[in-house]
Formats: sequence, structure tokens, C-alpha cells
Amino acid sequence: MYFSPSRGPARKRLVGRLNQPVVRLSAGHACVDVYQGAVAALVPFFVAERAYTYAAASGLVLAASLLSSVAQPLFGMLTDRWVLPWLLPVSTLVAGCGVALSGATHSYTLTLVFLAVSGIGVAAYHPESARIARVAGGGDHRAMGWFSLGGNLGFALAPLLVTAVVAMGGLSLSPLLVVPAVVGSVLCLPVLRGMRRPTETSKSVTPPAVEVRRDDVRSFVGLALAVVFRSIAFVGLSTFLVFHAQEQVGGGAGPAAVGAGALFVLYAGGAVGTVVGSRLTARWDRVRIVRVSYLLTVVAVAGVVFVPGPAFFVCVALTSIGLYVPFSLQVTLAQDYLPSRVGTAAGITLGLTVSVGGLAGLVIGGLADATSLQLALAPLILMPLLSWLSFRTLAEPAIAVGSASAVGSASAPGPEVREPERDAA
Repeated sequence: MYFSPSRGPARKRLVGRLNQPVVRLSAGHACVDVYQGAVAALVPFFVAERAYTYAAASGLVLAASLLSSVAQPLFGMLTDRWVLPWLLPVSTLVAGCGVALSGATHSYTLTLVFLAVSGIGVAAYHPESARIARVAGGGDHRAMGWFSLGGNLGFALAPLLVTAVVAMGGLSLSPLLVVPAVVGSVLCLPVLRGMRRPTETSKSVTPPAVEVRRDDVRSFVGLALAVVFRSIAFVGLSTFLVFHAQEQVGGGAGPAAVGAGALFVLYAGGAVGTVVGSRLTARWDRVRIVRVSYLLTVVAVAGVVFVPGPAFFVCVALTSIGLYVPFSLQVTLAQDYLPSRVGTAAGITLGLTVSVGGLAGLVIGGLADATSLQLALAPLILMPLLSWLSFRTLAEPAIAVGSASAVGSASAPGPEVREPERDAA
């Protein structure tokens, strides 16, 4: 194909940007998180084809998250001790195969097993990928924001992909959902080869000795509590949003349209929230941003539960943005609170976002079967408020900018210690 001289440099710049490690990691993150969003997107099809109750349907989400809740911190501890880049392609394939096989069997037990296997794949992926993304981005909050954005986009595409595949021929076509896993595993291979290749800088420059900051376990526990409450709100909403949208908006178009549309808005709003959160760090510290975001989200969640009609989708979008502004900021905060265990920090914060919420979803499903779905979702309004209260005790950590502890095992110049900014936001 012929390219004019004027278009050649622009094309080279575009190709160069697409080949950047953080961009490739972000795209691979999208392919993995398709399978987190796919579980909730598959729920209405399991209900329609197999007549599952709300409790049984929430059990599917729980299966994908229960083992993940235990496995993800364990994988985090492993990646703190050993460098395991091979986990990225392998875990991506495991996550994809689990979801792909979940619809190929009519056994509820086997469906639970396959979704649990997918959850383990997701758990294995995130701690090591977050560590590599932090190293590749030099510890920059915006780089972690781009990495998180990829996961949000994967969430957003999941209901569209599931609806496009399963609506054509039912759950028997679910094996086609393995395609993003194959793409994601291939995308990360050049990044892993580049991480192993020594550079001239790493050969000739020895990082100066730096004083490693102590882990702030107390602040990390407070952060983890905030993540738990956020998880309950997000996973609880995403599990039952399809059915709730039918009640609030009307079911004329059927769950394949209204439900998938509501899930798309929920997940796409997460992408917007992640970008907004990373941009705001240029003006305010992370703790202040997270506090304000959670406080505003309380009203948005109330709107999702109680507001009918087209305004329901506006409330869904605002809820998603409010819950995702803190997302990547909480990951970097966790790593700064535990500078000697960044893999564990990422494993807990990223793992809890999909795990604890699954446990709460089972309770919500049982309550919805006994009363009504709207009444069962009402307690979720309190979750962002509890996250805000947890952040009230936290302060922005002092960061040894450029130190080895700040970016994992990457080589970096000497530290420039930035003191925490305290405020009363």
C-alpha cells in the first residue's frame, strides 16, 4: 500500500504509540476484563433458557468471584516474591476458556465450576499486570489510569459481545467468547519480551541506595474497607441491573436490548470515570478526589434504585463515573501504603472489586426472591457513604518519587520525597 510522504510520519507516530508497553497492557487488560463483565451479561440468558431464580443467578456471579477473592491476594504475594510475567498470557486464556465453556453445559454445577475457573484466571492476571504496568509507566498515576481504562473498556464491551454472540444461537454459542482471550494473550507477548531485554541504561547505571519507606498497614486497611463497600455497590448493581432496568424503564424491547444497554452504560461510564480520576490528579491529591467522588455517588445510586423512565440511564452513568473515579487512584494509593508489597496491594484492591461484591450479590438475590428487587437494591445506597467514611481517616502518603520502592523493580533515579498534602475535603 502506498503512503504519501506527508502521511508517513503520522502513521509512524501512530504505530509507535500503539506499540508502547502501557497501551499494549491496557488492551490486554481490556481482553481480560471482558470476562468479568461477561458473567453479569450472561445472567439474563441463563435465567431465560434455564429458568434460574435470582438467588441461583447471583450464585453464578459468586462462583466467578469466590475463589478469586482468596486467590488474587495469594497471587499478589507470589508476584512480590518472584517475577512471573508468564502469568499474563496464561491467565488470560484461563479466564476466557472458563466463560466460553460455561454455556456449553446444561449442568448448573459444571457451569459454576467453569465460572470459578474463569475467576481464578482473572485473579492470576491482575497483580502481576498491575506491577508491570507500574514499572512500564514509571510509577506515573496517569499511566496506571490508562491501564485501568483498558479494563473499563473490556467491561463495557462485554454485554455487547455477549448479546451479539448468545442472542444469535443461545448459550450453546458461548465457546465463541474465547476469542478476546486469544487476542489478549498475543498482545502482551511483545511487552514481556521487552521487559526481559536489558537496556543500555540498566547496564550502565546503578540505582542509588534509597531508604525504603515503612508499610502503612493501618491506612491500607482503611483503604481496603472502602474498596469492599465500593465492590458491594458495583457488583450488586451489575448483577441485577438487567432485571431492574426492565422494571424501571419497561421491557418492550426485551432484556437483550434494555438490559444490555443498561450494562453498557454502567461499564462505559467506568471508562469515563477512570480517565477523569487520572486527570484530576494534576490538580488535587488522590485522597481528596476519592472522598468527593464517593460522597456524590450516594445520590447517584439512590437515583438508580428509585428513579424510573429514561432518567434511570442518566443515574446509571453518574453512578458508574462516581464509582470509577477512585478506581486506579485506589490501586496506586494501595501500592504507596505498602511500598514493599506492591503485588499484594494490587491483588487485594483489584481482587476485592470483583470478589466481595459477589458474596453480597447472593444476599441481594435471596432478598429479591423474598420481597422485591427494588427493596433488595436499596441498601446499596449506603455503600458509597461507607467508602467515604473509610477515606475520612486517610491521608495522602509521602512518595519517594523515582525510587525503586515506588515502581517495583524498575531502575530509576534517586528519590525526591514529596510530602503528603493534608486537607479536610
